[in-house]
Amino acid sequence: MSTSYHNIQFQQAKGVCRLILNRPDQLNALNDEMKDEILHALDSIRVEEARVLLITGAGRGFCAGQDLGDRDVNAGPLDLSIGPETFYNPLVRKLVSLPAPVVCGVNGVAAGAGVNIALACDIVIAKVSAKFVQSFSKIGLIPDAGGTWHMSRRIGLARALGFTLLAESFTAEEAQQIGLIWAAVPDDEFTAQLDSVVTRLASSPTYGLASAKKAIRAALTSTLDAALDLERDIQKECGLSEDYKEGVKAFKEKRKPKFNNR
Repeated sequence: MSTSYHNIQFQQAKGVCRLILNRPDQLNALNDEMKDEILHALDSIRVEEARVLLITGAGRGFCAGQDLGDRDVNAGPLDLSIGPETFYNPLVRKLVSLPAPVVCGVNGVAAGAGVNIALACDIVIAKVSAKFVQSFSKIGLIPDAGGTWHMSRRIGLARALGFTLLAESFTAEEAQQIGLIWAAVPDDEFTAQLDSVVTRLASSPTYGLASAKKAIRAALTSTLDAALDLERDIQKECGLSEDYKEGVKAFKEKRKPKFNNR
């Protein structure tokens, strides 16, 4: 299944959803029409069939953040709460709550909201040539799209503050070293490695992956006792799933499992 859009490409086939930001001449900066298309595409995902979602960019950039060309600061005061309320916050909530794993392929520069959209994904893989920069302080703003929350939890308070206040950049290799992303890969291997991860997740036990996401994210704001109790309860549910039965049977029979559970 595919739908025609002007600023993105979106396909959903055999459980794999692919969302490509497609304003390459603007480094995939986000204008209002593009935002509407992204939310529409995500709303169209058949959650019961989705096994993995891939988000990446066309051209030489992943996402340069908000398209400032859309804003006329001389026209009067701007209410900048509208962007988070109508797009960034719903987007981040959709990405985080999607049961299927969300993979982000950072194919080039990720700046401002582009960084924070990537950080809302479960696994971030970047080209070695890619760069990450929190550019908000250069124009007197703060990170949005969940950036303040995800940064501090991924790289700690000191790095999150320095990254934000100084508006300096991390290379993809630096981002991997400090835990901002999962992996930095050679540019010429990027597409193959990204496809390999997507294929691997699409053939994995979907129910277990969704449950692991739920437990790990819940643990970020819970006590140890609450995390232990949630692990117990979710493990019970996983143990009753068809995926668990198939995984054990395949192990005993020394064959590759075929997971179909939703």
